[in-house]
Amino acid sequence: MPILFHLADITKDPIKGNKKKISEWIKQIVLQNNKEIGDIDIIFCSNEYLLDINKKFLHHHYYTDVITFPYNEKNVLSGDVFISVDQVKINAEQFKATFSEELHRVMIHGILHLIGFEDDTDHKRMHMHVLEDEALELLKL
Repeated sequence: MPILFHLADITKDPIKGNKKKISEWIKQIVLQNNKEIGDIDIIFCSNEYLLDINKKFLHHHYYTDVITFPYNEKNVLSGDVFISVDQVKINAEQFKATFSEELHRVMIHGILHLIGFEDDTDHKRMHMHVLEDEALELLKL
């Protein structure tokens, strides 16, 4: 099953030329977590686009970098991962990272949510960050 990348309301592809390597990396992380790959769509968008989704589906009235909608069936991972490239840029500046580094972190953060990891407590957030770091070590572009 495929991992597909889409542009919602933006025109510049933030990962052009690296789609195959990023797909393989995501597959590796999914398989390491004893899951199978279903249909995973990663949708890049603007802050306003993701804010609208956040309001409409989660009833949150604030900007965020990623929203994940899982459609998993048993052990098969499927879902939509919406990523605001605007927020990724802001995060990168805030965390003194490159845009690409932060984009990869946010992408794998969304995938980890699909796998079933949560970040709704400080402890879970710290664990998620460790998992992100471990995953990022495996990405070779």
